[in-house]
Amino acid sequence: MHTQDISIMINSLLENGQFLTMSRQQPDVLKNRVNFSLANNTKVCIQGPGIISFAPQVSGDKAIILSCGIHGNETAPIEICEQYVSDILLGNMAVAHRVLFIFGNLPAMETGTRFIKENLNRLFSGAHANVQANANTYEVARAKELEESVAQFFNLGGAQETRYHYDLHTAIRPSKNEKFAVYPFLHGKAHSREQLSFLLACGIDTFLLSGSATTTFSYFSSHQFDAHAFTVELGKVQAFGQNDMTRFSQVQNTMKRFICGQAIEVKSFNNGDFSIYQVNQVINKSQNDFALDFADDLPNFSDFTAGTLLAHETGCEFRAQYDGEAVVFPNANVAIGQRAILTVVPTNIE
Repeated sequence: MHTQDISIMINSLLENGQFLTMSRQQPDVLKNRVNFSLANNTKVCIQGPGIISFAPQVSGDKAIILSCGIHGNETAPIEICEQYVSDILLGNMAVAHRVLFIFGNLPAMETGTRFIKENLNRLFSGAHANVQANANTYEVARAKELEESVAQFFNLGGAQETRYHYDLHTAIRPSKNEKFAVYPFLHGKAHSREQLSFLLACGIDTFLLSGSATTTFSYFSSHQFDAHAFTVELGKVQAFGQNDMTRFSQVQNTMKRFICGQAIEVKSFNNGDFSIYQVNQVINKSQNDFALDFADDLPNFSDFTAGTLLAHETGCEFRAQYDGEAVVFPNANVAIGQRAILTVVPTNIE
């Protein structure tokens, strides 16, 4: 891109703050890395379409990633992050720490779908290299690009920085616990009570403790970079412009204060404030006739008595093993070999 074109692009962003709009409508304009500074001396780095970081003149002790749109139809987190980026570019919000914003699946946002060819949230930790049938799909290339962006961002920081990654989503179906977070598998490390209390201040009181390595974005940051990382589910999928943003005011305001280095009122950790679950069964689809044995609109965290039939396919039935065992993320329409249901049982972090 010519110097004049770069200047025009930067001036446009400083005038209207519409980084996501430019990323969606003119991704080629943003394909090359661009660096510039805001009037308050905050350094801006555009790493590519939908990938932008901010660093204050004097950085704090945190490196924070907020990602959204890993599934293109999960619009509320996209709208939240879009507002943050716009406010920072327009000088209405000043970051106190290094912050990277990632808008994941740009083409899927345009089509209003979860993905185009591949589920992007199943392609991290190198899983993109194992996709054969559609090796040149957007999602395969995007997973690699996002991994590289996360690595570059975290590796720029010094030893004094604590790393955080909140991957913001909304769920396909409603939930008995509207807002919840998946805590990636920690390979024996202790769960952070401070992080649970921080997310409680965001209005999230339900946590699912993952019991194994996965290929999700949050696990990638947690395992590869020792970041405090979570997949955060903020409610149910809605179309762009159809979200009741008042339902997200608590998480929106708390995350903003976190980014800006402002005081946050956080309660001391108490197990009684939380609903915490651990994974009991990971049920994968292995036949085309895989089917759920409960209603399509059954909310996440609905529980069953032991022995209840949850799903079936040729040659196999899947049943609840314990009274109170609940289902999360049930989806019979996943690809062969992918997870169709998680079942969870109550626990605590003592």
